[in-house]
Amino acid sequence: MAQILIIDDSTIQANIMSFMLSKHGHEVMVVSDGEKGLNRANLLKPDLILMDIVMPGLNGFKATRQLAKTAATQHIPVLVISGKAQESDRQWALRQGACDYLVKPIQETSLLDKVNALLAAESPSSADGSASNA
Repeated sequence: MAQILIIDDSTIQANIMSFMLSKHGHEVMVVSDGEKGLNRANLLKPDLILMDIVMPGLNGFKATRQLAKTAATQHIPVLVISGKAQESDRQWALRQGACDYLVKPIQETSLLDKVNALLAAESPSSADGSASNA
């Protein structure tokens, strides 16, 4: 299936998401902060990134913005998954380049629905440039 990078400083949350995705056949990698996440994304070019917001050092908003502005990673969809439940946080994440936003705690069906939708949008059959989030 897909290669998914989880960037989250909460070991518990990262393990829960990793388990949910792995049991559905995805290859999952986990890093604990934004800087490591950027490095791993540049190196591996995953199919999808799950991004927390509140992390030490480089937070998820800044990391998402850097991914979106970097030619090597701007094609990778970012799904923000955060405990921040305000609509303004969701809107700000989307303005930084995120494709979608989920609020923790995550339900497995919600996570899989979003992941599958984002991966389908990035599949070769839909990569003709006809769809846009802008």
